[in-house]
Amino acid sequence: MKTLKQMAVIAAAALTAVSCGQKGEAQKVLVLYYSQTSNTKIVAENIATRLGADIEEIVPVKPYDGDFQATIGRCMEERQQGIVTEIQPVAADLSQYDVIFIGYPIWFGTFAPPMATFLSTADLSGKKIVPFCTFGSGGLESSIKDLQAKQPNAEILPGYGVRAARMAAAPKEIETFLMAGGFIEGEYTAPADFPGQHEVSAEEAAIFDTAVGDYPMINAQAQTVAVRTVPEGVEYMFTAVDKPRMEGHIAVSDDKPKLPPAASMTIYVLVADGGTPEFTRVVR
Repeated sequence: MKTLKQMAVIAAAALTAVSCGQKGEAQKVLVLYYSQTSNTKIVAENIATRLGADIEEIVPVKPYDGDFQATIGRCMEERQQGIVTEIQPVAADLSQYDVIFIGYPIWFGTFAPPMATFLSTADLSGKKIVPFCTFGSGGLESSIKDLQAKQPNAEILPGYGVRAARMAAAPKEIETFLMAGGFIEGEYTAPADFPGQHEVSAEEAAIFDTAVGDYPMINAQAQTVAVRTVPEGVEYMFTAVDKPRMEGHIAVSDDKPKLPPAASMTIYVLVADGGTPEFTRVVR
């Protein structure tokens, strides 16, 4: 995984190309997104406003307009049946854009089906693509891998992701992200790399438990951690594993059917100055 410093160097190099087209002309930018609950739309509009970019929403022919359970149920059924989500034609002439910000919510660990349909049918060869997403716990990294697979001839730049529970933090984070990439002017200092991991102390374990305790999809125990200072406060990079699996109220033993092995994950936790611990993303 690239460090933030490496990402900043890559993005800064990309800025030279973004800011200076042929004969010194600025390159043209499009923000293209799909949003169901408006979270991704909020991020997309923020980016477009800051960049003065064109913006367009991807619209499914049959919208996903149910609640969470209805949406997940429909999505699972479509996946099982191999149904491809139809989308309305994109109005923008993609050939006229040099840089395209691609935004989507994370469903089942990757971009939502309407964006999958777009990425399967569009040809973004030669374009610079900047992914951004919203999610419950994570998925930026896995979705970028899938995006690269669908658009192998595009240049995929570092992306931005934000938890739905942290939308209030998005405006400042987007500003920092765009400055780090050189898309807008401003003072930006890349945080130091995380140092090596060490065994979690009792105090650090308490920080981890506080950060993930209210999130029902994570039932994990921190094992090791690396800590660094960031402008907002202190950031922790925990490695964690699922807690022992249970069948009913009885622990699974060697003479009983076993559940899938515990999964390992990396969980990033931010303790802002004067704030309480909150996790920012999970990488599985």
